[in-house]
Amino acid sequence: MSGLLNALVIVVVAALVIVRQFRASRIDTDRRWWLLPGVLAVIALREPDLLGARHHTESALVLGAELIVALAMGAAWAWTTRIWMEPDGAVWSKSTKASVAVWGAGIGLRAGLFGVGSLLGIHQDSAALMLGLAATLLVRSGLLIWRVQSLNQAPAHAPAYGDLVPRSPWKERV
Repeated sequence: MSGLLNALVIVVVAALVIVRQFRASRIDTDRRWWLLPGVLAVIALREPDLLGARHHTESALVLGAELIVALAMGAAWAWTTRIWMEPDGAVWSKSTKASVAVWGAGIGLRAGLFGVGSLLGIHQDSAALMLGLAATLLVRSGLLIWRVQSLNQAPAHAPAYGDLVPRSPWKERV
């Protein structure tokens, strides 16, 4: 795929994800939540110039840093997303204001990595950005599914603080 088409795919997917995250949406654990990130990763990995030809090692380091930022951003985004269960058992999610901060920090860090790469003369293609987006979406979706499954396994009545501490029938000496 051309760089322009990659950039268009990135912008469209990011816009859809960002717009949808601030509306309450039902989480369906039976869906193939990994499909969109998988398709984005395959498209990115098929690009021949994912790593720069002249600065192969430095390019790999910048790509690794990009993926670390993407994974951290996906995890932080998942943990700042509010989930709740309706009485009928449906699970819903909606991002919070903290999610906006996560997105801002992630975009800032990625822009900083791009700047560092440019200063070092490393060629960076849109495939690296697409691979980072795929990693972010995969981690976020996986953690949300995990949170939903742990929500489904929670007891109907959560014990209050101190309920699990066995009480002694007699007073302890001080």
